Amino acid sequence: MVADVADKGIPASIVMATTRSILRSTARRMVSPGEALAQANEILVPELPQGMFVTCLFALLDPETGRLQYANAGHNWPFRQLDGRVAELRATGMALGLIPGMQYDEYETTILPGESLLLYSDGLTEAHSPGGEMFSSHRVQALLEACAGSSEPLIGYLLRELGAFTDVGWAQEDDVTLLSVQRSKDQAVADTSRRRAHTA
Repeated sequence: MVADVADKGIPASIVMATTRSILRSTARRMVSPGEALAQANEILVPELPQGMFVTCLFALLDPETGRLQYANAGHNWPFRQLDGRVAELRATGMALGLIPGMQYDEYETTILPGESLLLYSDGLTEAHSPGGEMFSSHRVQALLEACAGSSEPLIGYLLRELGAFTDVGWAQEDDVTLLSVQRSKDQAVADTSRRRAHTA
């Protein structure tokens, strides 16, 4: 699961903690991704302040078979990468907490041996260079294509490229959240990292 609250500060932190708790609870009951998002939405709609919402990509992965079931509530599309080929896992849905009674379409794919999956927040793609250019999802895709076969960990590579793009003294505008999963023949290896904003 990767999620992002459309706000900052303590209220957003409380909403994210609540959302995480709701979705972890549904995951333990093995509820499908679409059902998990629908249940979370019904709980959050009456609780969230006006104008606040949560985007979320919720997925269930079987590490032995590579089967991935997922549903999306307005979050950035993940990337999948295999042998230099990069594609988005496209799935749409309304963000959580806005409208009651929402249903979320479910999708399914197989993560192949050697394939990587990248989930991320818009703090990555919406970071700006000193000249005002956005990092963008197109740049992320190009970087994923360029790093095929590299031994450098994917998250470290992307954060290094982000640092070079934003330059020294970057005033970080938003949290940058990255989750990378790679399937090998024997196991799925997960590597997570979160870089938090230092401003209040």
